[in-house]
Amino acid sequence: MNVEHNTVSLGEFEFDCGETIPDLEITYEAYGEFDGDNAVLVCHALTGSAHVAGRDRVDSADQARAWWDDIVGPGKAIDTTEYYVVCANVPGSCYGSTGPKSENPETGEPYGTDFPPVTVTDWTEAQRALLDELGIPHLHAVVGGSVGGMNVIEWAKRHPDHVDRIVPIAAAARLDTQCLSLDAIARRAITTDPNWNQGHYYGEDQDPPSDGLALARQLGHVMYLSKASMERRFGRRAAGRDAVRTFPTDAAGAFFPYRDVESYLDYNAEKFTERFDANSYLYLTRAMDNYDLAAGFESDADALAAFDGDALVMSFTADWHFTTQQAEALADSLRAADANVAHHVIDSDHGHDAFLVEPDNVGPPLADFLDAGVDGNAVTDSVVEDSQESNFAPVHNSLFSQ
Repeated sequence: MNVEHNTVSLGEFEFDCGETIPDLEITYEAYGEFDGDNAVLVCHALTGSAHVAGRDRVDSADQARAWWDDIVGPGKAIDTTEYYVVCANVPGSCYGSTGPKSENPETGEPYGTDFPPVTVTDWTEAQRALLDELGIPHLHAVVGGSVGGMNVIEWAKRHPDHVDRIVPIAAAARLDTQCLSLDAIARRAITTDPNWNQGHYYGEDQDPPSDGLALARQLGHVMYLSKASMERRFGRRAAGRDAVRTFPTDAAGAFFPYRDVESYLDYNAEKFTERFDANSYLYLTRAMDNYDLAAGFESDADALAAFDGDALVMSFTADWHFTTQQAEALADSLRAADANVAHHVIDSDHGHDAFLVEPDNVGPPLADFLDAGVDGNAVTDSVVEDSQESNFAPVHNSLFSQ
């Protein structure tokens, strides 16, 4: 598989908030060969990177493991022998693109929280500018999961003539109140860590707010799992004898078991703090929380009125971060805008993370849609009992019909 990993300077960039920086750099990876009309943009989720497919990059400070390697690659759902696939790290992140930990060329010091606020609109406009640099005027499709799915629908809103097909997966037009509240708590865990220091902790003699970031990540991790999957995987059992608490506990707490689920959360949080920046977590969660498809328009359908391509909305039954009901509302808005739409619901108990860990369920309908769209009858809305008659594998259950 032909893989290109590069960072492009886009020059001065004006953010949605009106502030500018003298030079925005975007790190991207591209796979396959561009033939003029086969480009597919993949939008990563909250803490993802441009490294969507291929071998682990063990020599990199970025995210080492490809986060969607089961979906993107030769012969896979997004087939890199047919499509030219681009994935760009978004502004505000810490995996190569300019963000809070990047050096401000005007001061020679990291931006920290002097970096401008970022929005999903900024991500979309930075991607558009990157594609211009790469000589890609038009996209066959834009695909993304979670907040990457919000990025997808922003493409349909802002650049409807530049994309033929969109695939928002496990996404919605906006976040609900419960998720907003949990994200707010996560950010407070970071900003109340004494090491946060108002976002300026990058000095050689300073420690980052690792405890706050670890707690924030643990909250996020719980949001990505379902009750059923957590019960099946962990239950109430105690952790193994070799497990060591990474957070302090009170004397009385030592009497009680250190549970397997606690050990799992602690281990993954510790690994996360080694690879991700706390300020970036603040910036990117705010971008997600403040996204509203209808912003500047009368309704979601009005915001999508100029998009006349095909859309495949995918959701998962046990996902309470972005629910099937929210996905159906998005599909309804696309229908009201006269787009060709299919809403495909996958019966899964994995929770929000299902879009990452169930390639056998996500891949077939995605591949069919990229190949033939909705009008090609490869992808249609169907109810559970119709799944045997559609081109979907029977394990895919579409619970909403038009």
